[in-house]
Amino acid sequence: MTRYRIGIDVGGTHTDMVLVDTLNNSSRVHKLPSTPANPAIAVLEGVQHFIASGIAPADIAFFSHGTTVTTNTLLEMKGARIGVLLNRGMRGILEVQTQAREGWSTFDHFFVKPEPLARPRYVREIAGRMDFSGQEIERLDEAAVREAAQALTADGVTSFAICFLFSFMNKSHEERAAAIIREIAPQSFVSCSSHVLPRIREWPRYSTTMLNAYLAPVLSRYCGDMGRGLDELGVTTRQRFLMQSNGGVMPLSADAEVHTVRTLLSGPAAGVRGASYLLARAQGWRNLVTMDIGGTSCDIAFIEGGEPVEQSEGTLDGRIVGVPAFDIATVAAGGGSIAWTSESGLLEVGPKSAGADPGPVCYGKGGRQPTVTDANVLRGALNPDYFLGGKISLDLDAAKSALNLEIARPMGIDVDAAACGIVRIINARIVDAIRVEAAKKGIDLAGHTLVPFGGAGPVHAAQVAEQLGMRRVLVPRNPGAFSALGLLCSDVRHDYMRSELVDIATLDAAHAETCFASLESEARKEVAVEGLDPDSLVYEREMDMRYAGQGYELQISLAGITRPLDPQALNAIAERFHTEHTNIHGHAARDTSVEIVSYRLRAIVPMPKFAPAKRAAISAETKPAHFNRRTVLLDAGRNIDARVWRRDDLTAGFIADGPAIIEQLDATTIVPDGWRFTSDDDDNLILERIA
Repeated sequence: MTRYRIGIDVGGTHTDMVLVDTLNNSSRVHKLPSTPANPAIAVLEGVQHFIASGIAPADIAFFSHGTTVTTNTLLEMKGARIGVLLNRGMRGILEVQTQAREGWSTFDHFFVKPEPLARPRYVREIAGRMDFSGQEIERLDEAAVREAAQALTADGVTSFAICFLFSFMNKSHEERAAAIIREIAPQSFVSCSSHVLPRIREWPRYSTTMLNAYLAPVLSRYCGDMGRGLDELGVTTRQRFLMQSNGGVMPLSADAEVHTVRTLLSGPAAGVRGASYLLARAQGWRNLVTMDIGGTSCDIAFIEGGEPVEQSEGTLDGRIVGVPAFDIATVAAGGGSIAWTSESGLLEVGPKSAGADPGPVCYGKGGRQPTVTDANVLRGALNPDYFLGGKISLDLDAAKSALNLEIARPMGIDVDAAACGIVRIINARIVDAIRVEAAKKGIDLAGHTLVPFGGAGPVHAAQVAEQLGMRRVLVPRNPGAFSALGLLCSDVRHDYMRSELVDIATLDAAHAETCFASLESEARKEVAVEGLDPDSLVYEREMDMRYAGQGYELQISLAGITRPLDPQALNAIAERFHTEHTNIHGHAARDTSVEIVSYRLRAIVPMPKFAPAKRAAISAETKPAHFNRRTVLLDAGRNIDARVWRRDDLTAGFIADGPAIIEQLDATTIVPDGWRFTSDDDDNLILERIA
């Protein structure tokens, strides 16, 4: 009987793995260095590690992983050579875009747009046009499509993006152009905007489709290598999944020509999903701020009322990505972030990272530039002899030498001050990011709990919470592998949408129901092709709505609305929109027409979830004692003499005051003076400010 489930998170420094035995509800954690040149190598080595430990490959029932392969490909601009087909006369859309600038670039006189994904020589204008209602007003020039496909393929193009006006109302021109390209270049990838993002507004749709085309060959090749590797290891299960940006997983076999762009936040989303399921839903921690500090970055997200905050459109590296995703902010603040001195003699940290190869200096793999991890080793926050549970010994002397040579000596300070300064900068950067993101969302941090995970999260958590005025920190079980654990708490999720602008007062309820029914039919067909059971699907409906004349929409959930839709249901939806508009903007315009812009459907195939066992309660005989003491430099001139515990020894109900250090295989938690920590029966560490 198949009994094992594996979740794997591929990070910049380490690849984290969790194996769950469903027979006895136990779990095992394994960490190994990532392999940036080919991330699949570390994943397959990790699976091989479990097999070598006595796990029969045929007993592995479920395999899921999160990856940064598409994100890194985009940031490094190493995607496919793409060709773009546009309507005749519409080439300017690629240059004009939305005319918007992100963040502070609004005031930057030297602002430069991101490098185009397709060079002008690979863009072709094609005659043919649909009007705003989807009616054909000019036939598609099939000869022009054929000529463009032949010429671009001969010029090395391997992936095409087809972006025609109003294709979300009528996709026949795009689908016919795609068919022609596949006839001429059957090995090429073809991404149609009407499939990738069938929604109103040209540039977000075009940008998202071009991103999909740019990355699809890379993800397809990666998933193919992964599948073949699992086959060679004897892993026979067909339940092989990849995390998406929306917190759901999709099969490795999913259509890359449609779904690739949905993996751009694959890695960070897994940890947020784990927090929302294990902590918010299962344990009742409703309002959380997640802080995932890995080797290269810190990812920040918010959970409100038990659900992660989502966005329907975001940006990555200055490019619009118009697909649903968790609202995650990323800061260049990881354990591998490199410390350096500027020309003016100031201490800087990041954004460059030592990554997995060569890694921090203390790893002894050839690194020469000091990192945040080196600073944490020097200040006593990390135990050089118990890194990864003692599997790796860290070189304290090498870290100290590098910090002295690169930071302390040039700045004229001692090496301890240099180490504390590095950590102080990283903490301040994270604090600023959390404050800004909370302000954007109208979130009061005082009522939230900070949840640190990632290998470096618990080391910094209490100091970050102090600066934010937060009084509680929750360190989950296996924080260093928490994102991998989140993969075992995720369902298959596919998002569908259809734009159709209409006044809700004139909308035929039967037509609206037909629109949702067509999206549900599309979902059933897709999951059937993926080998999943269409009858297990659960649907969540939403509408994008606005007041007539507005340039933006609000997503309105239809949860609890009568099905099938009728006139009374539409009235209730309109009222729900007025209420939501008031909640967000402080007012409603009830005398103004309300428009439905798009129909949205989330189709969910429920998957089995990890249900961790409760930790044993405390007793007089089992009350754990600290086994050591260690001095930690919290800041310049502020040292703490901390008692050291092993987390595996802590029983449910155990309480102690800081200063303390709790060590475990995948992370170290620092409890400063003025804080108290408790181990609960869900195997969480709860840190609370008492002074």
